[in-house]
Amino acid sequence: MNNLEKQTITMAAVCQASVLVQKIARTGSADEAELAMMLNSIMITSPESILEVYGNDITQLKPGLAALVEQLGNQTQQKDPELTRYVVSLLGLERRLAKKKNQLSLLGERIEQSQRQLAHYDITSETLIASLASIYSDLLSPIGTPIQVAGEPDLLKQQNNQHKIRALLLAGVRSSVLWRQVGGKRRNILFGRTKIVACAQQLLKDI
Repeated sequence: MNNLEKQTITMAAVCQASVLVQKIARTGSADEAELAMMLNSIMITSPESILEVYGNDITQLKPGLAALVEQLGNQTQQKDPELTRYVVSLLGLERRLAKKKNQLSLLGERIEQSQRQLAHYDITSETLIASLASIYSDLLSPIGTPIQVAGEPDLLKQQNNQHKIRALLLAGVRSSVLWRQVGGKRRNILFGRTKIVACAQQLLKDI
C-alpha cells in the first residue's frame, strides 16, 4: 500500500466518523457495524498496518470513501459544509493535541483503561461508549474551541447520543493522528485533491 492510499484511507475514516456524528445528531441512530468499527479503531494502538486499524476490511470504510469523493470532488452540489466543518475541526484538534505531550500521555493511559474494559463489555455497550466519551470530554474538548455539533435538539439532549457523538469525535481524532503519521498535510488536500479523489474512487471500485 503506497502513501497516497494510506492517506486516502485515513482521511476517509475521518470523514466516516464525521458522517456518523451527523447521523446520530440528526436521526438518533447509526449503523451498528460502522459505529463498532470506528470505536474499535481507537483501541488498536500498535497496528501492523493501516488497514488493521479498520478491521482489515476496506469495505468497512465505504461510507467514508464515498463522503471523501463527494466533499473533495468537483460535483459542488454534493458538498456538505457541515461535514467539511467537522473534518476540519477534527484535523485542527489533532494538531493542538500533538503539541501537548502531557495530554498525549494521559490519552494513552485512558485508552489502555478502556482496552481493559473490552474484556468485559462489547465495544458498542453503553459502558464502553461512555468511557470513550469521557476521554474526549476530559482530554480533548478542553484544548480547543469545542466542536459544535448541529442536529435535532431533542436528540442532542439524550445522554446516550451525546456519548456516541463524543466517542466518535475521539475516533475522528485517532484517524487524524494516523493521517498525519502517514504523511497527511493540509496542503495535500488543497493541492493534491484530484489524486486523493481518484484514489478513493479506485478503492471504491475495488470493494
